[in-house]
Amino acid sequence: MHTSSSGVAHFTAKDDAACLELIRQKFRSMPAPPAAAKGAPAPQPAEGLYDLMPPDHRLPYNMEDAIERIFDGDDYLEFQPNYAPELLCAEAKLSGRPVRLIANRRGFLKTEAGPRIGGIIYTESARKVAYFVENAQRNNMPLIYFQDVSGFMVGVEPEREGIIRAGAEMVETMACATVPKIVLTINHASGAGYYAMAGQGFDPNFTFGWPTARIGVMEGDSAVQAVHGPELEKLKAAGQPVPDDLKERIEKTRADYDRWLDARFAAARGHMDALIDPLETRRVLTFALEVASMNLRPEHLVLETL
Repeated sequence: MHTSSSGVAHFTAKDDAACLELIRQKFRSMPAPPAAAKGAPAPQPAEGLYDLMPPDHRLPYNMEDAIERIFDGDDYLEFQPNYAPELLCAEAKLSGRPVRLIANRRGFLKTEAGPRIGGIIYTESARKVAYFVENAQRNNMPLIYFQDVSGFMVGVEPEREGIIRAGAEMVETMACATVPKIVLTINHASGAGYYAMAGQGFDPNFTFGWPTARIGVMEGDSAVQAVHGPELEKLKAAGQPVPDDLKERIEKTRADYDRWLDARFAAARGHMDALIDPLETRRVLTFALEVASMNLRPEHLVLETL
């Protein structure tokens, strides 16, 4: 299915029959009145969510496993699946209501542009999300964000590729979107990437987190490098050992940042609306979506009645 004369395709079909079915699916994904929402069950049981996250939060896992245990089993369609796959954008349904999903993939990913690190936002993925969010706003589609983001890619090469402009576009489209926005922090949320993924500072309708959520400026090890890095480099260059008092300060910095990342710390200070049991994710998100959809701005109320 081509979207412009330049030949850019967001979806592909292997033959005419598959193309027609894809067109029908696109029609089914259009907004429906609340009374018409029915919904198919999730294709996989929710109990598997307990086994989703690895014991070490830095290890990879399959985001699709979470999606299949939360969203409806019909009419799921990933947008541009082969382009910037570190950020997953998809048309989905939640308890019968069409939504637009944005989620971070984790792990190392192979792409035509080279290897990518999941959880990092690159220039291409920022532009992909910006376009996706613009279309969600244009079509009055609620946005659901699954956060597991460590930040934007930094360095000379990303800056040459336009990461600053692309990141600004991603943040702008999210901040300007007036459709309902619901956030679930699954694992990690830090740096500017946290804000680009509808962070609390942009006032999403609801923010939730699993007990595995880690919300903060940076990891403890990163904080050690940011705070004590210059001092450590001087000692290393001089060939001197790290003094005991510096070791104590380093451990305190690491412990403080790791404690501040804890989901309970974030929830206690209002950085999210609630910590939820992963098994209750579908029910809680459905309830939040229903509430947010009944509190639309005037321009959306017109569309809702069409």
